Amino acid sequence: MKRFNMSKDKAPKRDLEKTIHREFGKSKTRETYSDFLQLDVLLNIQNTFTTPPQRDELLFIMIHQISELWLKLAYSELGEIRSLIQKDDLNRTIKTIGRVKTIQEQLINSWKVLLTMTPTDYKDFRDSLGQSSGFQSWGYRLVEYAMGNRDNSYLAVHKHDPEVIEKLNAELAKPSIYDCVIHLLARNGFPVDDDLLNRDKSQSYLSDPRIVDIWHTIYTKPDAHWALYNLGESLMDMETLFQQWRFSHVRTVERIIGGQSGTGGSSGVEFLERALKLKCFPDLYALRDRILN
Repeated sequence: MKRFNMSKDKAPKRDLEKTIHREFGKSKTRETYSDFLQLDVLLNIQNTFTTPPQRDELLFIMIHQISELWLKLAYSELGEIRSLIQKDDLNRTIKTIGRVKTIQEQLINSWKVLLTMTPTDYKDFRDSLGQSSGFQSWGYRLVEYAMGNRDNSYLAVHKHDPEVIEKLNAELAKPSIYDCVIHLLARNGFPVDDDLLNRDKSQSYLSDPRIVDIWHTIYTKPDAHWALYNLGESLMDMETLFQQWRFSHVRTVERIIGGQSGTGGSSGVEFLERALKLKCFPDLYALRDRILN
């Protein structure tokens, strides 16, 4: 039997794939990975303002830019969820909610990276933020509006930017995801009164005992209404992750700035903690009280 001697029997050298493209620049189309992702733009917008540049400012900028990209994708997927519910396609709705949940987990994890920054690190560049603040994120506001928390008082923060105002008003003109769910319940034969179907959808929905009654029927007979039961739980998953993101935000801010006011003029942690009480799907919380009463 032949014995292999590792010093003599070397593995054959693998040539590069002959079909790999190596010549670029002959076409105006997006030929390369860099072209397709526009990396020359993407990787050159992390401009710091401190002199000399502070590395924690770069961290701060990048974490928030990445979060804005996740929020943009989340909003796109929430729009898809809205469309699928309107088409009564609950299987794809659940699948798409699963994607949003995974995006939300990425947003939550981003706070872990920011927590590697200490108050001393933050102090070195905080003045460079000026009056900018996370509550001015219109990407976050679009997500929040789509989810159902439609506090239009935040429009005033963006009055200097007509384009953003137009985006936010366009979202407020659409039904929230939960408004779409209420119409879905009606299409499935449940008694939904006209005042609920025709309500002003630019305003936040408040829990209504009539809709809680419907959910109670669904939850106490899940086998008979499995698709809607599954939808209710999936919405709660999404709501829970939204709250976890907010909670992580609050605790991160508190750990870094303590009880100081925010750069945008808010009370800081106290301001952020108020958002923890907001609920996008209040009927599904009221349902818990009903079932366990």
